[in-house]
Amino acid sequence: MNIVILGYGKMGHEVEQTALQRGHEVAFRIDTEAEWEANRDGIAQCDVAIEFSTPATALNNISKCFDTGIPVVVGTTGWYDHLEEVRKRCESDGHTLFFAPNFSIGMNFVFKLNREMAAFAQQYDYRLGITETHHIHKLDKPSGTAVKLAEDIVKNNKNYNSWSLKENVECPSCNDNVLKINAIREGEIFGIHEIKALSQCDEITLRHEAFSRKGFATGAVIAAEFIQGKKGIYTMEDLIK
Repeated sequence: MNIVILGYGKMGHEVEQTALQRGHEVAFRIDTEAEWEANRDGIAQCDVAIEFSTPATALNNISKCFDTGIPVVVGTTGWYDHLEEVRKRCESDGHTLFFAPNFSIGMNFVFKLNREMAAFAQQYDYRLGITETHHIHKLDKPSGTAVKLAEDIVKNNKNYNSWSLKENVECPSCNDNVLKINAIREGEIFGIHEIKALSQCDEITLRHEAFSRKGFATGAVIAAEFIQGKKGIYTMEDLIK
């Protein structure tokens, strides 16, 4: 594949290395509006764009990919408030979008376990809480991964009807039906997500820690391979199936 990288920061560099290792070519590395405009015709000839920019620019990048007619894989989070409008345009105009809050294969296994633990917690009277920890450069809070975990808990546990961000909380609240997410930003941590289930008798912890950006980059490149020749919207659940 000929790949366009949108957002050539640390994740963009990691995606480039992974793509080259898997036998692909990186045709363009786009960081600014001027770079996009200067290379628009060439970008239109590429097979796919992989987007790891910022929450402030991701939505515009998706729109430009749709305008150009190029499939796009989006790893940036923080734009999901606009997901429905993006979904409608993608489906009505015949575009291709693959998005995920986390491209790690291991984390997507944890998503499955989290849904099972949410149902278990309701049945056996456990209270749940989420803590996520990332490097100080991460702009969105809570992480898209934590939001996904929280939304899955709300769907699978009737004791909760919503979630909220509450920083510096070690234990989940035992007095309401709002799931708490504690978001920590420190050092250069690639990503730690913990889901705790607490009862009067014991505590269960489901934990995932990323050791590098490699897992995210590998998942994103595999996603780009997966959507070749496809139209519509896809997620990691489609890929793993």
